[in-house]
Amino acid sequence: MSASLLAVPVAHAADAGSNGKTSKTAKKTSKSTKKTAAAGAAKKSAKAEGATRKVVVLKNGKRHVVTQRQAVPVRTAFTPAKPSMGEALGLRETADALALRSSVALVMDQDTNEVLFQKNPNAVLPIASITKLMTATVVLEARQPMDEMLTITEEDRDTEKHSGSRLRFGAQLSRHDMLLLALMSSENRAASALGRNYPGGLPAFVQAMNRKARELGMNDTHYVDSNGLSSSNVSSAVDLARLVNAAYRNPTIREFSTQTEYEVNVLGRPLHYVSTNRLVRGGNWDIGLQKTGFISEAGQCLVMQARVHGRNVVMVFLDSVGKLSRFADATRVRDWLEHSPSIQPRPFPGAPNLTQGPTSPQAVLASQQPRGT
Repeated sequence: MSASLLAVPVAHAADAGSNGKTSKTAKKTSKSTKKTAAAGAAKKSAKAEGATRKVVVLKNGKRHVVTQRQAVPVRTAFTPAKPSMGEALGLRETADALALRSSVALVMDQDTNEVLFQKNPNAVLPIASITKLMTATVVLEARQPMDEMLTITEEDRDTEKHSGSRLRFGAQLSRHDMLLLALMSSENRAASALGRNYPGGLPAFVQAMNRKARELGMNDTHYVDSNGLSSSNVSSAVDLARLVNAAYRNPTIREFSTQTEYEVNVLGRPLHYVSTNRLVRGGNWDIGLQKTGFISEAGQCLVMQARVHGRNVVMVFLDSVGKLSRFADATRVRDWLEHSPSIQPRPFPGAPNLTQGPTSPQAVLASQQPRGT
């Protein structure tokens, strides 16, 4: 037999051995690929469900391996804050001599009705809980019994802003306490209950609010509820100065709005309330009347009557930026009144929509038109 014939089986055997090794290698590679893919999927699953790690701890002198699961960070979409109406109108771009953070400001001598400071005083904006000053005025002029018990019901639920309240449904308080909480701590359900329990109900109460506004010459003012949660409650700084003057004549509003704290018994448990005005709580102001307010459309708002440097003044701040800015603006105005060498006052407008221009270096540049739409 020739050598060439003998070589064929040997070569075939060699090829078969080589193919076998290749097949085994391919199988190993396939298994390795599957393991890698499975590991990758497991890692993805771990990331999705929360990463895990092994920690060695000592217990009774023995080492134990404990598996801990780590929380997966949650990414939330950024939602920009809804602009206030004053911001949308460009009022925040208006410059003033005191660099206030409020879009609208008015400072008036209460005894002479002279304007000492102003910034966009005729801009008509939402006023939030400043509304409650008119609510109190209408309630007290109706001369309803202050000791009558009123009940918080589902009708007092906030369907406008969906805010909560410490006064649960079924809670009963006297009209006296409801009014005090509405003015001092801006309790919305209390203000709603006051309007509902007016003769004729809330619609008649709102009509009385708007009628009183017309009587006071507040022609740029309109109300739709008794608590101020609706952005349709609107007014101007000039109109609100008129309201502060009218409300100040009522000793009950002066007392309730400037009380620092109060406790009521609600459904068998005591509830402690404090004033929403940090200047009242601070005690270093001589404040005769005040009211705060906030909804997103109105920004931070504040109206006050105070005695500054021997002068009774009315201050109005609307659409302030930040929770503390309205109080800082009031403090800035007080410092200005105390240290300004001379202030040239201007007559308070006798008719609505009358813009007063500055007449002295200390006056605010309030006659310029706001930029924006």
